Amino acid sequence: MSATVWTIEHVELRRIAMPLVTPFRTSFGSQTERDILLVRVELMPSGGGETIEGWGECVALAEPSYSPEYVEGAQHVVIHHLLPRLTAAGPIEAADVAPTLAKLHGHPMAKAALEMAVLDAQLRAQGQSFATFLGATRTHIPSGVSVGIHDTTDELLAAVQGYVDDGYVRIKLKIEPGSDIDQVAAVRELIGPDTPFQVDANTAYRRTDGTHLRRLDEYDLLLIEQPLPEDDIIGHARLADEVATPICLDESLTSAAGTADAIELGACEIANIKPGRVGGYLEAVRIHDLCRAKGVPVWCGGMLETGIGRAANAALAALPGFTLPGDISASTRFYAQDIVIDPITVVDGHVRVPTIPGLGFELDRAFLDTVTTSRIGIDRHGTVASL
Repeated sequence: MSATVWTIEHVELRRIAMPLVTPFRTSFGSQTERDILLVRVELMPSGGGETIEGWGECVALAEPSYSPEYVEGAQHVVIHHLLPRLTAAGPIEAADVAPTLAKLHGHPMAKAALEMAVLDAQLRAQGQSFATFLGATRTHIPSGVSVGIHDTTDELLAAVQGYVDDGYVRIKLKIEPGSDIDQVAAVRELIGPDTPFQVDANTAYRRTDGTHLRRLDEYDLLLIEQPLPEDDIIGHARLADEVATPICLDESLTSAAGTADAIELGACEIANIKPGRVGGYLEAVRIHDLCRAKGVPVWCGGMLETGIGRAANAALAALPGFTLPGDISASTRFYAQDIVIDPITVVDGHVRVPTIPGLGFELDRAFLDTVTTSRIGIDRHGTVASL
């Protein structure tokens, strides 16, 4: 990646509380506020010199609902297991983070946050943007929006109309049994036949629901995302034979190797790539490359990221295999104010890919301090202290 390797001099784990502008409801539950773990690293060039800082964002939720990870657990595993192994390894670069931590099972979101922070610092030191580092082929990417489950169809349609008015080029609707067919029909009628439209079940259905889900075929959807539990790869393959709408996997995809297996079994006709879910942006690129070679379309999913993760996702989604609009919406979709100075916006249905050095953001440090709930510092000797 670079000629320079680095030693980790200091790490700060910062928790922030970010209220959502509206509750976001999926089949997993409803969120009104995000408890977010941010990771700041200070790296020292191996030959000496000034330290450089980088930031990462852990996308784990407050509860282990979307995945086994949760914020408090992510913080614990970083302090007591991941960081000690990283610092003991000596000089590193971002590409070394995942292999160094590979013997520690699981915790991809916590690992991804550490890799992300190291990568941000490295790129800042090199004066290189994440988009350039990745080999992005576009300067702007189409923006889709994810619409949560609503109590009534009228409320849902009002929300969707607002996003259409905002210029989003694709609508994604969260569904679950009892909130699916009628709502999909109503949204399709509202947005017309030409607006790309997809649904996300977040594992809410079972193998026996194929006949029911086949009713979605008449609405010309781009895909049905993760209809079955994440470990039911065979069930997804069978469902792909039952319905005409392509089956997209999300929670089931945790690595490039697992993605290759799902594709081979016919369970993954489209892939949703979320860097935190797969252990980091470098593994996300490997999945992108695999899917592109296999002719499987990919798109970039979202985890209600702040401007840190949102900027990095925009750069990732500018790679050539991301042929479907992703969930990279404007920051104001979720947060009244973001923690970055130049938050992601949507103009004419598209998001500009950041070009500044690092992952593509500059922090609004004054506002960041106002939403901070705790800070923990860890030095290179492993000493842990509240800040």
